Amino acid sequence: MHVLVLSDTHAPRHWKALPIALIEPLRTADLVLHAGDVCMPDVLDTLAEYAPVRVVLGNNDGPQVAGWGGGVPETLEVDLEGVRVAMIHDGGSRVGRDRRLRRRFPGADLVVYGHSHIPLDEPDGAVALFNPGSPTDKRRQLRGTYGLLTLTDGDIVDRRIEPLPPPR
Repeated sequence: MHVLVLSDTHAPRHWKALPIALIEPLRTADLVLHAGDVCMPDVLDTLAEYAPVRVVLGNNDGPQVAGWGGGVPETLEVDLEGVRVAMIHDGGSRVGRDRRLRRRFPGADLVVYGHSHIPLDEPDGAVALFNPGSPTDKRRQLRGTYGLLTLTDGDIVDRRIEPLPPPR
């Protein structure tokens, strides 16, 4: 299973339209995970044209996003190819985050989170953490980023943070 992981797209302020660099990963995705701060449900509609979307609420998501697709939760736990994935828009301190999220999601193999806009792939803490950063609001990063996960038979066989190409 190929999973495209996004967070913090912040439409319409930063996501004016689907970034061209996301089209190919979307074409090959079996699922899209969005870890919050979508801001406008049109983003989710666009992503859903390519693959099913699972999303959690971010601190900037209002009622329009909260009602998308029958309701968007604050946290989510799903089994993907035997990998237990939890998702949250986490604004807590970086210090102790892995232990805090392990307590919050005791059965998770991987916790996908957003909020900081800082990409992170940390497999070795109390729980594996994955933050895709933001494809559209890079803040202190050199470029926007997104995440890719490949899952099969209960294993994460590939996990990557990918930078978007520099603007032309």
